[in-house]
Amino acid sequence: MWRMLKKMDGVILFVLFLLMVASVFVIYSGTQTDATLARHHIKTLLFYIVGFVAVVGIGLVNYKLYVKYAFYLYALGIVLLVLVNFVGGPINNANGWIKLGDNLSFQPAELFKMILILFLAHLLVRRQRNTLGFWRDIIPIGCWAFVPFALVMIQNDLGNALGYVVILAAVLWIGNIKLKHAIIGLVIVAVTFFGFVKAYTTYHDEIFTFLEKVGREHWAERIDPWLVPEKATSKATWHTKNAGLAIGSGGIIGKGYLQGTSVQSGRVPYTYSDSIFVVIAEEFGFVGASVLLLLYFILIHRMVLIGMECKDRAGPVIIVGIIGMLLYQVFENIGAFLGLMPLTGITLPFISYGGTSLLINMACIGLVMSIKLYGDEEEDDLLLGEQKPGLPDRLLHLLRKEKSAL
Repeated sequence: MWRMLKKMDGVILFVLFLLMVASVFVIYSGTQTDATLARHHIKTLLFYIVGFVAVVGIGLVNYKLYVKYAFYLYALGIVLLVLVNFVGGPINNANGWIKLGDNLSFQPAELFKMILILFLAHLLVRRQRNTLGFWRDIIPIGCWAFVPFALVMIQNDLGNALGYVVILAAVLWIGNIKLKHAIIGLVIVAVTFFGFVKAYTTYHDEIFTFLEKVGREHWAERIDPWLVPEKATSKATWHTKNAGLAIGSGGIIGKGYLQGTSVQSGRVPYTYSDSIFVVIAEEFGFVGASVLLLLYFILIHRMVLIGMECKDRAGPVIIVGIIGMLLYQVFENIGAFLGLMPLTGITLPFISYGGTSLLINMACIGLVMSIKLYGDEEEDDLLLGEQKPGLPDRLLHLLRKEKSAL
């Protein structure tokens, strides 16, 4: 066991330690204006301790086992996503939380990110083809990913739902999607995006009225400051406007720890979670923000190197899925305060307060460590067995038989 522990990537562990230190101190600064949040930095430290245990524990288990039984994890995740609609409670307009006592809650949508990565790796490994066919591979894989996407959208959690789409795109890319299919996908995304922007700006009032009727007016409050700031209400622009002013006022080296005027006066909401980048930018300036991005770069760079050294196919798929997930979260969180993206409530990985998010991200790093330990082994029976079709493939086969019988 000690030999395996020594083989774990020390650079990644050191970067996680630095992110832990930064998170604890920044969350402490971001909670000074609210006495009810006074112990959030202590809770974050405890979550990190549990997270490091998860990194080691998950890392010591051969990741091929997780991939082999990924369908059962997928089924469990779907059950949790369905269950949360009956026993869950709303937090910040998203009805996706399961209470675990008075002070703890659990978000299945966060857990499903890791499950989806493992399950997509499971599907790709069993196909064993050089390139992915459109009807034979891409459509079935997309359908498996659409199920959790739809369930999370029902929970009013757009940020995590879009995260599933990014994970799917990243996995299809590393799965060797054909160039023409990739181009078609990019064209569809581009047309959909610009069509949405055009429709939203042209028919803003009608769309806003519709969203009010269906109880989704907060979507407009997040999109308006991004696309049509001239039509946004003062309530809708309060968050991003004050956040932008705070970031700009930080300058090159910032105003100093606990000295951010906007943060410490309470003018920026959620400075311990969604808006934690604002605390870093105002109190530590451009230098502090750059150091944070450098840590993310080192972390991802090490993951890429581990993926390149892996000798089987499942490892790189898992790593690319995790990288896609993390890059999406970083870009969405920071981009929302720079006017590049709408505000969706996505946390900043390893920095924002949030037990579920942090533990899932640490668990994903545990998978990376497992790939580091076991990725030099050639693909074996642990993953492929005797090449009997897996349960997902058998279900698809039964559906095709029923369709042909009709």
